[in-house]
Amino acid sequence: MRISGLPAVVCLTVLTTACNFTPVRQTDQSPQQAESRSPAPGSILIQPRTATATARQGTEEDQTAAVTPASDDRQPDDLWQLIRSQLTLQRNLDNKKVQAKLAWFARNQDYLDRVSDRAQPYLYHIVTEIKRRGLPMELALLPIVESAYQPFANSPSHASGLWQFIPATGKRFGLKQNWWYDGRRDIVAATDAALRYLQELNKRFNGDWELTLAAYNAGEYNIERAIKRNIGKGRGTDFWSLDLYRETENYVPSFHAIAEIIANPQKYNLRIRPVSNEPYFTVVDVDGQIDLARVAELSGLDMDAIYTLNPGFNRWATDPGGPHRLLLPVSTANAFRTRLDSMPAEERISWKQYTIRSGDTLGGIAARHNTSVTALKDTNRLRSNRIRAGKSLLIPVSSKPPGHYTMSLDARRFRDLKPAGDGRKYVYTVRRGDTLWDIGRHYGISVDQLCRWNGISSRTLLALGQQLEIWVETDKDQGKIIPVAARSVNKTEGMVRYEVRQGDSLWLIARKFGVSVAELRKWNNLPRNRHLQPGQHIDIHTATTGA
Repeated sequence: MRISGLPAVVCLTVLTTACNFTPVRQTDQSPQQAESRSPAPGSILIQPRTATATARQGTEEDQTAAVTPASDDRQPDDLWQLIRSQLTLQRNLDNKKVQAKLAWFARNQDYLDRVSDRAQPYLYHIVTEIKRRGLPMELALLPIVESAYQPFANSPSHASGLWQFIPATGKRFGLKQNWWYDGRRDIVAATDAALRYLQELNKRFNGDWELTLAAYNAGEYNIERAIKRNIGKGRGTDFWSLDLYRETENYVPSFHAIAEIIANPQKYNLRIRPVSNEPYFTVVDVDGQIDLARVAELSGLDMDAIYTLNPGFNRWATDPGGPHRLLLPVSTANAFRTRLDSMPAEERISWKQYTIRSGDTLGGIAARHNTSVTALKDTNRLRSNRIRAGKSLLIPVSSKPPGHYTMSLDARRFRDLKPAGDGRKYVYTVRRGDTLWDIGRHYGISVDQLCRWNGISSRTLLALGQQLEIWVETDKDQGKIIPVAARSVNKTEGMVRYEVRQGDSLWLIARKFGVSVAELRKWNNLPRNRHLQPGQHIDIHTATTGA
């Protein structure tokens, strides 16, 4: 979803075959347009559907599979079969756009296989929540359109998670977002928020699920404005009569098409891999912050499995401010609880005593130790950001090197890069919606550096599937790869001389090297009103940075 009208998920590399289909969506809408999509009070009068609109719903024969209930109370072993038996919404199969989406699915069995594999840990919970609220079972298919059931899916507009919330709407529905944790990716919290939002929209649009879904994609205001325009012109106000963004005009047909595929896979010569109709995970209360490496030790799971069930955690540990819960497979939860109860509280998190030095800032200290300013303040009971040289801070630190946390936010930044043979040159494959600026920002390099590596101009239009070279090196201290551009070749004992590039700022350079802006100003005698110039050299003291 792109809540409040922002675009949803970009094509993940693993889904390149699906990039011409709406589930991995594209748009040129701006953040300014998204701002206009916050909810309006009350609801708008929607004209009843006309006979023509009703006729678009497809033939009675087309709908038989969707509305026929199960013949008895027995529950199928396969969740897709359960969903199939409880589909009730009409699917508009005569519509040309629905037909086009159906044809795409019919050609992409491998895409459906990946969706089923990814849905395995989450689908039972989502189906259970939908049934509990009395919502149409088709909504269990909405994450296919939104994210292809990829919990780490992101869009250029910063929509994230299975349900693709943008930050503002996530906050509106109570999804906490900070350095440690992003509730938009939390399976339980985001599913609750998405279903509440859909219920709110459906009430707003008088029970019309096509308008509800369109508003979920484009934002309430956009759909209401389109309805008002049509009322003024004497036109119909059903979804198919509205003049909407192209993405939204394709979104609802995509939803109808995947519902039809799930309802009648044999009709399209497809198979849907089964998903077990039983709980995959359970919620475990851990009653405080815990290092995820400790969770792996106690549960017997690898780090990928822990992050897959707990994709809301950005870093190496749970959020010190909560939520203090983990999702764990049903099969391992009891043993984990027993071992956690036996673990001394001080072993949940490792700690380091740090003596504050002249020029230190909380931000610089937090960056160097892979933690947050808030965590430092809470741990040390600091009321402000002021610190004194010579005093000590207690700092939470990871028990393993950063590279051990395989799906943390930092680790995921480089998962899309493919090595090109020599261990230093990596290849990035351009996805729909990518720009040089987006790619550069994602990997912490400037557009100018990216262009020099690839012999292109900053005005070059990128093509879908185009490959770009990105040069990296291993940060031995941090145990992860970083762009070569983040370090300078001009090194002397205890110092790095960094050449300023187009687009650099003191803040960006400070972030790259884990120091503070104040430290950069002090080392280089930079006044506050002095702007950096490309080609300028900045001295960075490696004795402080650990570089």
